[in-house]
Amino acid sequence: MAAEIQPQPQARKPCLLSKIDAFQEVVSTAVIIPKEDGVISVSEDRTIRVWLKRDSGQYWPSIYHTMPCRYSFLFFDQLSPLPLFQEFVLSEDYNKMTPARTYQAHQGRVTVVLFVLEMEWLLSTGQDKNFTWHCSESGQLLGTYRTAAWVSGLQFDVETRHAFVGDQSGQVTILKLEQDLCSLVTTFKGHTGNVTALCWDPVTRVLFSGSSDHSIIMWDIGGRKGTAIELQGHNDKVQGLCYASHTRQLISCSSDGSIVIWNMDVTRQETPEWLDSDSCQKCEQPFFWNFKQMWDSKKIGLRQHHCRKCGQAVCGKCSSKRSTIPLMGFEFEVRVCDSCHESISDEDRAPTATFHDSKHSIVYMHYEPTTGNLLTSGTDKIVKVWKSTRSVCCFFNVLEKDLIKRIKLSILYI
Repeated sequence: MAAEIQPQPQARKPCLLSKIDAFQEVVSTAVIIPKEDGVISVSEDRTIRVWLKRDSGQYWPSIYHTMPCRYSFLFFDQLSPLPLFQEFVLSEDYNKMTPARTYQAHQGRVTVVLFVLEMEWLLSTGQDKNFTWHCSESGQLLGTYRTAAWVSGLQFDVETRHAFVGDQSGQVTILKLEQDLCSLVTTFKGHTGNVTALCWDPVTRVLFSGSSDHSIIMWDIGGRKGTAIELQGHNDKVQGLCYASHTRQLISCSSDGSIVIWNMDVTRQETPEWLDSDSCQKCEQPFFWNFKQMWDSKKIGLRQHHCRKCGQAVCGKCSSKRSTIPLMGFEFEVRVCDSCHESISDEDRAPTATFHDSKHSIVYMHYEPTTGNLLTSGTDKIVKVWKSTRSVCCFFNVLEKDLIKRIKLSILYI
C-alpha cells in the first residue's frame, strides 16, 4: 500500500518518501497533516479518509467516511446533482470525524473552498459563477458576488481582506471583502487559457497564477508597479502552485507529471511586448500581407516571427537561433533574433529552475512548509508524498492547531 521511507539525497530535488495507492477513484483533494505523519484525502468515489503512518513506514486509514448520494428532481423527471460542501471536526487522536455543518451555497458544482480562520470566514466558488462567503461559526451567508466566468482558483489576504479570484476566461480579479460587502478592485489579464491554480505569498505580496496555456505569471501586487513576470517551464496544464517563502522557491506541477522548483531569489525580467510591423525589423523584407512592398520590391512575402528577448517582429532567416533565457522565465529554448542571440552569455543561460518527473499525471498538489513535504495526487489514483525543500522549524500556535481539526471540504454528491 505504501513505499518505505528512502534516504534523502544531498541534491535539493524531490525525494519520494511514501505513496498511498488504495483508492478506487482519483483523489481530487488531499492535505498533509502538520506535526503528524498523516494525510487527509477526498476521492471522486465520495470517500473521505484520514491516513496515519505506522511504524512500518506505511500509511493506513484511521477513518473511512463515505458520503451519501443525494439528488434533486428537475423538469422532465431528470436527476441533477445537488452541490454541497460540508464541515467536519476531527478528534484529537484522528480516529473520529464528526459532521458539523452542511453548506448549500451554489447552484452548480462547487469548485473551490477556502477557510479563513482569522476572519472566521468560509469562501467558496462554483460553476454557477457565484463567489460566496459564510460565517464559519454561525453558518450564515454573509455575501455573494457574481463573477464573469466560473472560478477555478481562489486565494485570500487576511491583512487587506483582498480575495484573488482566477476564472475560466483566463483573468484574475481582485475583490475587497467586508463583513457583508464586496467591491471590485481590479482585474488582470495575462493568460491565453483558463486559470487553473493560484498561490499568494503575504510576505513578498506576490501572486502566482498558473494556466492551461502551460504558463505561470508572477504578479507583483505589493510593489504596485504592475510588474508581471512570465515563467515557462511546463509542457501541459499547470495543476498546482505552492510558494516556500523560507527558501524563496516556487513549486509548480503539471498534467505532464513534472514538478518544477523555481528559484525566486533572483532578479527576473519582464518579457517584452511583441511589436507590430509590416516588414522584418532586421532586414526589412516584407511580410506576406504587405502587398505594396512585395510589389514594389518584387519580393515574396515572408512569415512573421517575434524575438522573445527584444520583442521585435522578424523573419525566419533573421531569427534562426534558439536559446534559453531563464531570467525572463524561458527555461526551454525559444526563438531569438540573431543579434539578441549573440548578446546572451553563458551566465545568462544558467538555469533558475530544476525539473523533476513525478511519474504520474498530477491533478492536485499540496505543500506543507513546516516539514518541507509535498503531496501530489495523480490520474493513476495514487497519492505520493515527497521531501521537496528544507522545513521550517517553528512551533504551531493555537490557531494552527484549530485549523487542523476544522477541515473544510468541497464535496459534490453524485
